[in-house]
Amino acid sequence: MGRLSGRRAIVTGAASGIGRATAQLFAGEGAQVLAVDRPGADLAFDNPAILTLAQDITEDAAPDAIVCKAVETFGGLDIVYNNAGVGFSAPVADTTDDQFDRQIAVNLRAAFRIARQSVPHLVKSGHGRLIFTASIMARHTDNGLVAYSAAKAGVVGMMRTFALELGRHAVTSNAILPGAIATGMTAASFQREDIQAVWAKKAALKRLGQPIDIARAALFLASEDGGFVTGQALGVDGGLMLRV
Repeated sequence: MGRLSGRRAIVTGAASGIGRATAQLFAGEGAQVLAVDRPGADLAFDNPAILTLAQDITEDAAPDAIVCKAVETFGGLDIVYNNAGVGFSAPVADTTDDQFDRQIAVNLRAAFRIARQSVPHLVKSGHGRLIFTASIMARHTDNGLVAYSAAKAGVVGMMRTFALELGRHAVTSNAILPGAIATGMTAASFQREDIQAVWAKKAALKRLGQPIDIARAALFLASEDGGFVTGQALGVDGGLMLRV
């Protein structure tokens, strides 16, 4: 039997990168998965345990649409992985209100609203799991990341409050803080071998992370193995930040 046998999960940002790897891994471990991504994204999967939903997570009706689809189809909900995110780089002086608001809307506000909508079902589950994709930039920053770092730091703070309030109901809440991962969001940069080499050299393990590296961390947090872990920001960065 798989480590998630009988569990019902939502994974956002599931068309590519970390989300896609996680949806496939969760399904391979026995879960029924609702894979969510924006309309027009490639949501084709071979595994019949993965149901798909094209939904913009920032829309007002998105939390109800996503959670209701999972509950009505699967009969309940055990795991919510708020993974969807966007990123861009611009100096503080050049970051517009709209750009800042977009980072908050996707990376923080939408994750909050989906998590909030799922709470009654996770409580009912008896072993509910909330997982968020944050970033090592929730703890650190770099030039051009004022909006991204603010949003991801907000995710970590939000995650901890969910953990505190829901712990009495046996619901865990944790965040994963990826480092330099070769995902759809970073593909344009990491297609250049010189940039790959720079970031790989910075990590203690001397390589870029892959989506499956983050998916395996999410599997740990979603499974019984992670049942006594809550309120934690788990860095999965190959030792990238050891020198900071």
